[in-house]
Amino acid sequence: MKTRLFLDTNIMLDLLGERIPFYNSIAKIATLADKGLITMVVSALSYDTVSYILTKYENAEIAKDKLRKFRIISEICGLDELIIEKGLNSKFSDFEDSLQYFSALKSECNILITRNGKDFKLSQVPIMTAEEYLSSIKVK
Repeated sequence: MKTRLFLDTNIMLDLLGERIPFYNSIAKIATLADKGLITMVVSALSYDTVSYILTKYENAEIAKDKLRKFRIISEICGLDELIIEKGLNSKFSDFEDSLQYFSALKSECNILITRNGKDFKLSQVPIMTAEEYLSSIKVK
């Protein structure tokens, strides 16, 4: 079975915003997804957030084109009533993090990739940075 990585919004933004020093690691993960070796999953919520932030720094059409290309190599987990309900009733201090977490569970992801591991202390899904994931599979 292919590894399913859930990408937190900050990781999606690192890739599409080409944010240094984080870009190279997530770009390697995106290449693995493009080759069909892993599956990347993101919440529908992340598309809105990433679009909003990218358009502060670049043309809206360029941002939308990046999102279109990203869509080709990733799956989208929709937000539904159950995810919202679980998020509202969880012990997560940040509501958005709870939505990301419950989206990862719904999507049956093996690992949640984020740079804010401390925000996911309650997670039953392993939490890693992009760099940690690449080290775990021995990709440099």
